[in-house]
Parts: sequence; C-alpha cells; structure tokens
Amino acid sequence: MIDAHGRTIDYMRLSLTDRCNLRCVYCMPEEGVKRLEHNDILRFHEIMTIVRAAASLGIHRIRLTGGEPLVRKDIQDLVAEIASVEGIDDVSLTTNGVLLPKMAKDLKRAGLKRVNISLDTLNPQCFAEVTRIGKLQDTLDGIEAALEAGFDPVKVNAVTVRRLNQDFLAFARMSMDRPLHMRFIEYMPVGGGEENPGCGWDEGDVISSDEVREIINRQAIEMGLSPLVPAEDSRPVGGGPARYYRFEGAQGTVGFISPRSRHFCHECNRLRCTSDGKIMPCLFSDKKFDIKQAAAADDIEAVRDVLMQAVGAKPDDHHDRVGTERGMSQIGG
Repeated sequence: MIDAHGRTIDYMRLSLTDRCNLRCVYCMPEEGVKRLEHNDILRFHEIMTIVRAAASLGIHRIRLTGGEPLVRKDIQDLVAEIASVEGIDDVSLTTNGVLLPKMAKDLKRAGLKRVNISLDTLNPQCFAEVTRIGKLQDTLDGIEAALEAGFDPVKVNAVTVRRLNQDFLAFARMSMDRPLHMRFIEYMPVGGGEENPGCGWDEGDVISSDEVREIINRQAIEMGLSPLVPAEDSRPVGGGPARYYRFEGAQGTVGFISPRSRHFCHECNRLRCTSDGKIMPCLFSDKKFDIKQAAAADDIEAVRDVLMQAVGAKPDDHHDRVGTERGMSQIGG
C-alpha cells in the first residue's frame, strides 16, 4: 500500500484491549477509562480477518498493543494464529512487563518474536506515582523474563519527561552488560479530550532527544566512561524511527525517538487499529474508519476497502498537534 505522500505502509499496530493492570498518569485516568462493552471489543475471529486482509495488501509486521495486551485472555493462541498468516513475518508486542514472568516462554513458543517494555523511571517511589498502582520490581522482573525466554531484541522504552527527573545515564547503562536496547521517546501530549483530559504535563515537560543524549554523554565522561557513538551497523530489528547509539563494548544499544524535535512523519509506515475496531491513519488524528462491521461479517474485500480508505487519509505530518479525543489506552500504544 502506498499513501498519497509516497510512503509504503507495511506495519500495523493492533490494540487488543483498552484495559490495563496499571494506571499510568499519561495513559488513562486513575479510575480507568469507561470500559467498552464486551460486544464492542474486536473478537479474535474479527482480528484474524483484519490481519489476513492487511497481509494481502502488503502489511508484514504486526505489533500487539493495548491498554495492556497481556490481560487479553488466550493471547498466546492469537499470537500463534497471527504468526501463521502468509505474509506476516514479524509479530511483536508492547507491554508494561508485569505479566511477562508468567507468560514470556509461552508467547515465545507461540511465535512472538520481539517485545518492547515500557519503563519510565528507575526510582521505585516515582514509578509508583507514575503508574499509580505499580511496583518497579514487577517490570524489572518482566525484563529479565523476556531475556530468559530468548526474545530478540528486547527493547525498553522510556518517555522522557522533565518533571520526573529521570536518571538517563542509569537507563542507558542497562544496555552495557545485557543485550537490552534502551530507547528514549520524547513526550507527546496525547489525550485532552472529554474521554481523557490528560495528566497535566505540558510543553515545559518536553525534553529533546539531543538534550537527553548530551546529559548522558556528560555524565558518562564524568564517570570515566566513553560517550555514546553511532550504532547504525548494530541497530536492533524493527520498523521504527529510532536513531541508535552505543557505549564502547556494550551488548545493547541506546536509541532516541524524536517525534517533536525531529519529525519522522515523512517515513511513517503504519496504521493503527483500536480495540473497538477503528482504523486510525495517524496517532495524532481524530479521523477514524470503522472496520469492525466488515470484519464481523468476514468480508475480506470490505475490510480491504476500509484499510485503503485509511491509507488514503494519512496526513503528511502531525504538525505538532497537542491533544486528541482519545488517550493512549484507547488508541493503542
């Protein structure tokens, strides 16, 4: 699929649920979002109809998201079905990691290749405040479980937020002794509509990737370490826009994703499907295309038509838009 701006669309982020076992302040309100009715959530057979149609149009990467996708019952069976679809050669998952100690090995056997684990702070108190109900050790255990299960690569994603006073060097050093790929993502204000009023973080909380890298290098040199150097020859597998660096002799890498300071919209290759069956052409667009009805009818041609409509509606750029009707848990990470 080629959009109106000449970009090849070969990647879909597919949300399995709007539910989560944490309540991260930038993702959903403390009481959680208004839960969708059971019949409003995509059934597994509907998801598979969408995946088969997407694969027939050239989608070959599927990333499962949420909410927290691991709270979806029988997700291992779904992973196995998706991995068996002709044309799909990469199935990955974004998670908070809490359930990985129980599920990582089964997911790997089912055909899941890669995991991204969200972790925004290494301070236990700050972690509890950001997630509202989470424990840092649970996510750290999830990272260990992902490595032990043999996922490759294992990426750790931290949204950089000035008021969190994050220890960027400590994060980066996680890549030194283990094959972990640490990525820093510039904060983008998602939400702000009636369904999700946002968390109160503002433009002053945005830290550019260049500033984060400068902080890491300065502190590394002060500790007698070498600064980060480009690592394009050893960047991990994936279809994302991160720029990768590494410490000398490190097993992993340090990546920077810069949606604010260095727009990468010109190379966007993705569509998003929400858990209630809406195709979103862009994270920062409130334009949605309903695909659930066609999927429920197992109408592959109708599903293809909806996907092509969404591709045709992809904007050239997010134009630094702030705020959307839905929050991240409702869109899919």
